[in-house]
Amino acid sequence: MGDLLHTLSTENVVGSTSIDQELDLESLANDLDGASFEPDQFPGVITRTTDPKAASLIFRSGKIVCTGASSVEDLTTAVGLTFKKLRRLGLDVPEEPDVTVQNIVTSGDLGTSLNLNAIAIGLGLEAVEYEPEQFPGLVYRPNDVDVVILLFGSGKLVITGGTQASDAEEAITTVQSRLADLGLLG
Repeated sequence: MGDLLHTLSTENVVGSTSIDQELDLESLANDLDGASFEPDQFPGVITRTTDPKAASLIFRSGKIVCTGASSVEDLTTAVGLTFKKLRRLGLDVPEEPDVTVQNIVTSGDLGTSLNLNAIAIGLGLEAVEYEPEQFPGLVYRPNDVDVVILLFGSGKLVITGGTQASDAEEAITTVQSRLADLGLLG
């Protein structure tokens, strides 16, 4: 089981915060180095950090969504760097951002190929979406874990919807246990 947890890798951490003020996005985009703003394409200013690598999406309402971080710590650091950039422009921005983790996307590997047709039936059609002509993975929504798990025939999986690292650990352990109980692990 420990080997299974070692296959987990955080791919993306998304979080949000707010600076509680309306922003003039056109001015902000002009004043922030490297920022982009294309209102026809997306309703926010995009600014990036390189260390850690992440993108902050800044909206007119003052809400900020940060995506692309590889850990919760990196997410918090990236938002802090964005706040620092905004303070340099003279905006009244808190010293310490209050960041809420919205989603952690994690990949893992069960280490064996999977028969997705058998799994769809075994896990129960009410908890599963599987339309191989639309998408090559099986979408599993376990009742007792607040995440969505995408299972692929290769045995690889993607866990999304968690808000802490332990959610992915619980999810991969749960799915392995259920598939083992059903005799569906190769």
